[in-house]
Amino acid sequence: MPELPEVETTIRGLARFLEGETITRVVINRPDMRRPFPPDLVQALTGASVTHLTRRAKYGLIHTNRDHAMVFHLGMSGRWRIDPADAEKHDHLVIETAEHRFALNDPRRFGSVDLLLAPELDLWPPFAALGPEPLGDAMTAEHLREATRGRKQAIKLLLLDQRIVAGLGNIYVCEALWDAGIHPRKPGGKVTMPQLKRLVPAIKDVLERSIRDGGSSLRDFAQPDGNLGYFATRFHVYGREGEACHHEDGGTIRRIAQGGRSTWFCPICQK
Repeated sequence: MPELPEVETTIRGLARFLEGETITRVVINRPDMRRPFPPDLVQALTGASVTHLTRRAKYGLIHTNRDHAMVFHLGMSGRWRIDPADAEKHDHLVIETAEHRFALNDPRRFGSVDLLLAPELDLWPPFAALGPEPLGDAMTAEHLREATRGRKQAIKLLLLDQRIVAGLGNIYVCEALWDAGIHPRKPGGKVTMPQLKRLVPAIKDVLERSIRDGGSSLRDFAQPDGNLGYFATRFHVYGREGEACHHEDGGTIRRIAQGGRSTWFCPICQK
């Protein structure tokens, strides 16, 4: 599944060609993805000007001068294609401007598209329950201390809780915990303040580095221009079971299961 850096990369790629442009045509090639397309999507977007694009957690938002925002989620395999040479079977939504064509392609159809009024964005249930953005100023050690105080659940699982931090996924939690030297099984309430003060910048750093690298490009993800991100070549623990830790005095990377997902960590470096 595309994670936060992949969505951020997508938004930045789309903004280069779409921001400030007027949408001249909208084509829906099938009635639904994970759920039906909004019935008024074509009418709301055709003729509208795109004012700006943003990201919230793992959602992308295309804002217009009509006070609407089209909110998309890439699901498991979704991606936007800019000026594709040919139409593809899984181009479910196509948006055109005078100069460019943007095709939302999703073979597995786990993605979604919603149309919301701008004043209602924060009240939309998927957004209303979200915690702070991990790259924002509200993401602090003090916030994590309050959110995890007295919690017996493993810190790895708490960080994946979107009510605590918005948009963090498995790859980047594994990498950040390694960087901060925190064992993924450690109960959240027992993570010390010094550890949390290492964890917050570790989270921000791993996300920012991945965004610079264009994401991880696991499985089906590619950037809107078709290029693959290469952050996966820089993983310290994720997917490296049995390999040596990148710390000189580290051990051998192990994999365990937590909450139905794999976790990779160094048993020597992470306490």
